[in-house]
Amino acid sequence: MSSDTLAKVPAAPEIPERADTLRIVPHRRLGQWTAAVAVLVLLGFAVNSVLRNEAFQWNVVADYFTSDSVLRGLWLTLWLTAVVMVLGFALGTLLAVFRLSANPVLRAVSWAYVWLFRSIPILVQLLLWFNIGALYPHVFGVRTVDLLSPVAVAIVGLTLHEAAYAAEVVRGGILSVDRGQIEAAQALGLSRWRRLWRIVLPQAMRSIVPPAGNMLIGTLKGTSIVSVIAVSDLLFSVQLVYHRTYQVIPLLMVATLWYTVVTSVLGVGQYYVERHYARGTEAAR
Repeated sequence: MSSDTLAKVPAAPEIPERADTLRIVPHRRLGQWTAAVAVLVLLGFAVNSVLRNEAFQWNVVADYFTSDSVLRGLWLTLWLTAVVMVLGFALGTLLAVFRLSANPVLRAVSWAYVWLFRSIPILVQLLLWFNIGALYPHVFGVRTVDLLSPVAVAIVGLTLHEAAYAAEVVRGGILSVDRGQIEAAQALGLSRWRRLWRIVLPQAMRSIVPPAGNMLIGTLKGTSIVSVIAVSDLLFSVQLVYHRTYQVIPLLMVATLWYTVVTSVLGVGQYYVERHYARGTEAAR
């Protein structure tokens, strides 16, 4: 073959570099890292100012953190929260069933209840119940002031308030269940109540638990409002102390730290309950 022929032969194409040998360079996010450093610096300054500020009187906080009066107030707060949540969700579930009923009277009653108790501030409700004796001095022949103690007023007022919100939470969870599940239960001949308790509610819990957990934490903190009717909860207990010692800030920090601890524990519990009811879904992974 002549040299001219060889010159006409095209050169072999270059073999591209293999994809697995390419080096992927991540995009530099300088702005995000700068913002993160700035936030950490500001957070450090804030924590340092709190720890070094003598006005907080951390030695006083340590002395009263586990005192008998504070622990008794904490126990009443936890007990009141548990009772209100159980009774509130029991009544709320009943109201949700009424709201979804085919009976127009039950639907109207449920709607009116939710509308009324969501419209009136909880503080106003508690004060109305606390002064119910002005409207009804005697109930069943018993003086109202003797029938309703401050703790009973707190339970009644908070339960009726929470039930209005629990009703909407439960109703939303029931509506989130696929209609085909209910129709399949009907085809099996299950009664309405058995469909509700065995088929609908277990599946609805996936949608009910997150807002219910938020309600639980909100109720725990909301119980502090009962201090206005002299219920010896956590806040009222520390108020009794600082009214005597005038150490307002450290005693408020005692209450703040206890609320933070309890809400953190409840948050962890909520996480695991959500995982339990989200089994078999992407949310559980």
